[in-house]
Amino acid sequence: MLHGSRREHIAAVREFNRFYTARLGLLRKRHLDGEFSLTEARVLYEIGAAPNVTASTLHNTLHLDPGYLSRLLATMMRRKLVRHKTSPADGREKLLTLSSLGERKVDQLNHQSALQIHGVLDSLSEADRETVVSSLSQVRRILIRAQPIRIVQLTKENQAAQAILQEYYETVNVLVRDKPGAVQAIIDATASGVWLAYIGKEVVGCVVLRRLEFTAKSSECKRLYVKPWARGRGIADKLLDAQEIHARKEGLEWIYLDSYDDLKTAIALYERRGYERCERYNDNPQATVFMRKKVIRSKDPSRANT
Repeated sequence: MLHGSRREHIAAVREFNRFYTARLGLLRKRHLDGEFSLTEARVLYEIGAAPNVTASTLHNTLHLDPGYLSRLLATMMRRKLVRHKTSPADGREKLLTLSSLGERKVDQLNHQSALQIHGVLDSLSEADRETVVSSLSQVRRILIRAQPIRIVQLTKENQAAQAILQEYYETVNVLVRDKPGAVQAIIDATASGVWLAYIGKEVVGCVVLRRLEFTAKSSECKRLYVKPWARGRGIADKLLDAQEIHARKEGLEWIYLDSYDDLKTAIALYERRGYERCERYNDNPQATVFMRKKVIRSKDPSRANT
């Protein structure tokens, strides 16, 4: 049974839903009074935003019934809005892209949508606009935080990896940064890897494992980062868990890392996970702290944290 406060919360969210769906015209048969339904427009937008996306990814992102989505895509291909080709990684999957016609239609939708939102915001004061935008961002982050966390090991460098690494560089003020192509080289190398943490479809964290050449059966933990708003859910631990499981499978004996004294929270995390101080092992000019951890050979992942 729902308690009084919970009923009030539900009623408030439902009331807002009724307000904004009417205010933005989402109840109309055709989105923005154009030729597409809201669902059709969103599917076209997602394909345009992520060329070579698969139907299964669209299904997971939009939470659409697979049969319904399949029919939508078939209609779009008949209308020459969407093209597809077989995925080289999985012959059962089709990679979806917009045709030239589809790209023009999405450009029109984006233009009409921008005009509509401009009309909504234009009647507000500057202060109210800032409040609306910041409040929407906060609501989005809160709802995203409630979604499951996924840790994915990359098989190919992508824009999401580049973006999160760039954010890491800027946040920590990294001087020695990976050059173009370096991330893919790490992905392809033995005893190495790159992992991304997702909440929903948003990348919120990363970690890199890079093979060390100066000593056998050793690699280096690099670029551990979690976006500030996503912290507090154990994402850093999950990234390190995935990294250590991979290291054991690769037959590694040690994982090294460097840091510097100001990163006290990170150092405390490493110490909790069994990393111990060691001698300097590289020439990183920013590093003041050097640590390493013995990789425990075990089928039980939990033992990696002891």
